[in-house]
Amino acid sequence: MNQLVLFDVDGTLLLTHDDVYVDANRLALTEVYGSAPEGSDVPGDTATAHTRRALAAAGFVAAEIDAGLRRWCELFSAHYVRLLAAADTSRWEVAPGAHEAIARLDRRALLTGNPPAVAHARMERLGLAGFFPPGQGAFGCERDLRSELFALARERAGGWPADHTVAVGDTPVDISSAHQAGCRCIAVTSGQYERHHLAAADVVIPDLTQLGDALEALDDG
Repeated sequence: MNQLVLFDVDGTLLLTHDDVYVDANRLALTEVYGSAPEGSDVPGDTATAHTRRALAAAGFVAAEIDAGLRRWCELFSAHYVRLLAAADTSRWEVAPGAHEAIARLDRRALLTGNPPAVAHARMERLGLAGFFPPGQGAFGCERDLRSELFALARERAGGWPADHTVAVGDTPVDISSAHQAGCRCIAVTSGQYERHHLAAADVVIPDLTQLGDALEALDDG
């Protein structure tokens, strides 16, 4: 299949709520901004977009947010890697069929709202790190808008064309951002959304065991 396949993490590859992520974020926000507002959650958003929204809702002005955001990203990543090293993740659930489906792909990378170090640490714990080497894909803290991550991921794949790039995700934001970037999207119902919420995707599947068939269907189309 002549496709670059870009995988979301939360709800797509990692199916378990990650308390380490929450704790690391709280520590970093407090160090940089003096408080850790939670803000409204938009599944599929980038970490930076979520943080901007939370801080703005708490009364921080744009200049204050901008001034600390790079340091927040660095501290968040460092705290996450440190806390994860001591965390028990034996109950983490990797998406059914993930290993087998990813192994069959010639071109794959991560496209996630997680900062790079966070995403790679999670892949290590899930046993998927070998599929996603550093230097590929695109991540939160690199761009605010998820739709802008696609151009970065395609550039890192050697200038791969948008019309041969497929996102795999579990939220409406995954779908809309892929389409805004001129790419296609396969949605999985392994996250919090049901099939009818994801109807705008090019293909909707229940889990990654059906990813190969879905990609072949897009190829044939």
